Amino acid sequence: MRLKRNRMCGTLRPADIGSTVCLMGWVAKERNLGALIFIDLRDTTGISQVVVTKEQTPALYEIAETVRGEFVIAVEGIVRERESKNPNLPTGTVEVLASDFQILDRAQTPPIYVRDEDNASETMRLKYRFLDLRKEQMQNNLKIRAKAAKAFRDFLYEHDFIEVETPVLTKPTPEGARDYLVPSRVNPHEFYALPQSPQLLKQILMISGMDRYYQIVKCFRDEDLRANRQPEFTQVDIEMSFVDMEDVIGINERLIAHLFREIKGVEIPLPIRRMTYGEAMRDYGVDKPDLRFGFLLKDLEDIFADTDFVPFANALEAKHSIRGFQIGEHESAYSRKKIDKLVDFVKDYGVNSLFWIKFHEGEMSSSMAKFLTPVQIDALKERFEIDQNGLILMAAGEYERVCAALGNLRVHLAQELELLDNQIFEMTWITDFPLFEYDEDEARYVAKHHPFTKPVEEDIPLLKTNPKAVRAMAYDIVINGDEMGGGSIRINNSDLQNTMFEALGLSQEDIENKFGFFIEALKYGTPPHGGIAYGFDRLVMLLVGTNNIKDVIAFPKTQSATCLMSGAPSKVDEKQLKEAHIKLDA
Repeated sequence: MRLKRNRMCGTLRPADIGSTVCLMGWVAKERNLGALIFIDLRDTTGISQVVVTKEQTPALYEIAETVRGEFVIAVEGIVRERESKNPNLPTGTVEVLASDFQILDRAQTPPIYVRDEDNASETMRLKYRFLDLRKEQMQNNLKIRAKAAKAFRDFLYEHDFIEVETPVLTKPTPEGARDYLVPSRVNPHEFYALPQSPQLLKQILMISGMDRYYQIVKCFRDEDLRANRQPEFTQVDIEMSFVDMEDVIGINERLIAHLFREIKGVEIPLPIRRMTYGEAMRDYGVDKPDLRFGFLLKDLEDIFADTDFVPFANALEAKHSIRGFQIGEHESAYSRKKIDKLVDFVKDYGVNSLFWIKFHEGEMSSSMAKFLTPVQIDALKERFEIDQNGLILMAAGEYERVCAALGNLRVHLAQELELLDNQIFEMTWITDFPLFEYDEDEARYVAKHHPFTKPVEEDIPLLKTNPKAVRAMAYDIVINGDEMGGGSIRINNSDLQNTMFEALGLSQEDIENKFGFFIEALKYGTPPHGGIAYGFDRLVMLLVGTNNIKDVIAFPKTQSATCLMSGAPSKVDEKQLKEAHIKLDA
């Protein structure tokens, strides 16, 4: 390489006029005007315009004539003022008059445009990710991601946290999502697992006396993917010794405030509001409520106590719930036909019917009009604070299903009505979670968070008699309807940990095989400890304002957990299988 870069493309300003610079980058655009060739040269900092003149530098002009989009070139020249200025570019008042020019590599015609808003399909973007990542928006996303990681590290370092790396090859972990398994060549027929979380290891670090630990760590879960989920993801993992819940929440509120100040220039008012799990389910139907809009859920059993409407009467007889919410002045956006389509949405949450009552300029229409009495109508208008206009949407059935259906429906409507502003950040801690939830597929109780969460002290006697009533010393931070982090105070006693495992239906043999090393560690003096783990990818999504996790990960997987660029996963040859002691089932 004959030339030597001394400036970046996006850094040139009027103060540089008259200086000689050498730029290197990709050709974003070229325009041949006969006597002049204009080249927009791009690197990670931005674009500068380069001018090659036929009259002054004919040899360079001949080289420049061969240049096409995405060629990699080096240009040396003098910075001068542009005649035709571009106010949309930071470098738009200056240009470089080329005095030397070198093609560093030629490029084929790209299969996708290297520009934001190119309308390329996601499949093409992922297949040609090396081109997609050249786009300004994608590079900005990764820069914000790096800046966010630095903000975490700076804060935690200043508060005496020690960064410790935990193993990637570890023991398979039950009581969670499916593990990615790795066969051991030197230990035939045995397997490692890629970590779903460093949970046990960070707790052992507390037992080891590390006091304050953190790690920005890769984790892996073999589960179905969604827009905000990937098989491998990044977690900011934090643990502290000799703390209670207030200590953990307190320092993490300051951490969150620091992050938003550094990345968004936004001051987060502290303390962050809190909401119990029960309050969240009551008012929003989900344990990760989006607080940027209203549409609060209301209980309606008392209003329909004497109803003749069969679906509601049956719900009351079964001691189930009747709940609903209303969307106020937005009622005019929903015709009868459009409301009927919402039934398919709630069916995904186990609710078969959606009932509605619409008020428009004082006039009422409803899917259940003939079953409504004047007293019920007046009571509904009062409960939902409706005067002239409003649309009430209602469902009946088991409390959890009704909450899930209506809670997700309210967010769906807010999205349709474009009520969600990504520049507003509404935060809340959710506390007082149940320790267990019942898994119908496994016909047993499973841990709501994980089996190392400490129960509320006064609920510990209920572990053996009434596990459903036990509350957890757990807390989630929810921002704009997404859980950004979750944590708890941990069990720090081997007897209580054994009792917890037994409540989950594990035998002593299961406990010893799966968690024996951890139970052993708990016997040698364990400090009270707790922590939190943030979904780093989700946080970066929030900070850059995207709804797709693939926009903030350099090389993401598809919905089927494949990498379209590299072709992973792929078949391996017989030799590799034999070395790993694996024989495939034909």
